[in-house]
Amino acid sequence: MERIKKEKSILGAISNLGNRLVLMLVFPIIISLVLMLFYAWEYHSAIRRMGEITELKAIVSEEIPEKAWNIVSGKDSFPGSDIYIVLHEVEDRIEAVTAQTGEENRLSLIVAGRTMETLENYVNQIRDNVNAEVPVVENEAVLAEVRNVSELVDSMLNDYIALEITSTAKMSRTLGLIIIITAGLEILIVVIALWFRNITMKKTADMVRGPIEKLEEVTAVLADGTLDARIKDTDVTELRNLTMQVNTMADRLETMMKKSEQDAKRLRKAELRTLQAQINPHFLYNTLDAIVWKAEGGEMNEVIGLTSSLSDFFRISLSSGADWILLSQEKKHIEGYLKIQQTRYRDIMKYEIDIPDEIGKYYILKLLLQPLVENALYHGIKIKRGGGTIKVSAREENGYLFFAVKDTGCGMSPGQIEELNERMKKEQPKVSEGGGGFGLVNVNMRIRLYYNEPEGLKITSGPEGTEVSFRVPCRTKEETFEDEGISG
Repeated sequence: MERIKKEKSILGAISNLGNRLVLMLVFPIIISLVLMLFYAWEYHSAIRRMGEITELKAIVSEEIPEKAWNIVSGKDSFPGSDIYIVLHEVEDRIEAVTAQTGEENRLSLIVAGRTMETLENYVNQIRDNVNAEVPVVENEAVLAEVRNVSELVDSMLNDYIALEITSTAKMSRTLGLIIIITAGLEILIVVIALWFRNITMKKTADMVRGPIEKLEEVTAVLADGTLDARIKDTDVTELRNLTMQVNTMADRLETMMKKSEQDAKRLRKAELRTLQAQINPHFLYNTLDAIVWKAEGGEMNEVIGLTSSLSDFFRISLSSGADWILLSQEKKHIEGYLKIQQTRYRDIMKYEIDIPDEIGKYYILKLLLQPLVENALYHGIKIKRGGGTIKVSAREENGYLFFAVKDTGCGMSPGQIEELNERMKKEQPKVSEGGGGFGLVNVNMRIRLYYNEPEGLKITSGPEGTEVSFRVPCRTKEETFEDEGISG
């Protein structure tokens, strides 16, 4: 079995590269930030504890001995003194700081807390002596002990502060070392990330370059006209759709070129039928017979008119090989044709031409109206008892020329219209029977091919007659010359 290729994605490759670079750069930063925040918090906590102990030192070394002296000297009564409140507050605060301190530094605080109990015992002794009204000398001796114990507690608190300062300094050095290591690691990671980025981008570029080069090669071949070139499937997701679209475009171009060749062949056949229709021997013989008959009858003006109309008819039909002629010439062409035919069908055919002179400046594809007039004559007026009228009209509206050839002949049945529309849709040219014209189907095909219009002729018919109409864009002389390479 053929091994299924793993699908690749340009966006996926770029996304993976970005995610890896982010992880490589952010992960060390996060670790360093966590460490720095941890040590910063520890540093802040140590400073806060030292500040707390510093406040207690002043209370222990000064405030408590002073309150005890006031009691001993009689300045303050024991019930009115808050010495117990101060003692208990100091004990509670020492206990709280002890709970927040690490094992290596809490010993001094533990001893200080126990010593505060001894200090409280001396205060109790002073209280008992005051209540027993012992001599002041004995209380002064106890007061001396209170001062000694206070100094001892103060010394212990100093030892704690010294230990905290040492720990904080060590912590500061550790934090600085972490910052240096982190900075070095970040530099190293940035270098590695840049190297990894270059490697990955090169792989991604190689992954994309190959299919793009194949696209360039095939499109260049297609541009040279080799429409059977195709691009092989690629495993790059973003280029797969482009590859498929290029192949689809090539398929459509090849199909369009084949269709264009077929259309060109059909068009040449239709044009050949058009030329054949204009030099139809029966039409020419009948016209020449009419000229001879008029000459024999001495109707020289009629002879001149018929000869002039026949000359105009063939001169405009040929038009020196040009495909596009002025609308005024096309008008003159159908006038010549109708004048000739009226000579033959004077009793059954009348005609009207309503083409304003102001729109005669536009160019149209030659021989569009005459076949429609011929169709109206042979398949409408001629076979209707009593004859009828053919009216040719044109008007300009919103950049388009609208044409209509209407007859008051016998009309067409719905089945005939449906069959004719079906043949025009399938582009099946067919020489009309009886009349010698090349048919409506050929005119319809020429309009669609030359003007690139989605629709050609529109046919409506009933008991009152038939109307064949179409529209084409207005074309100036400059536009006609620009498109001459296509139209010719």
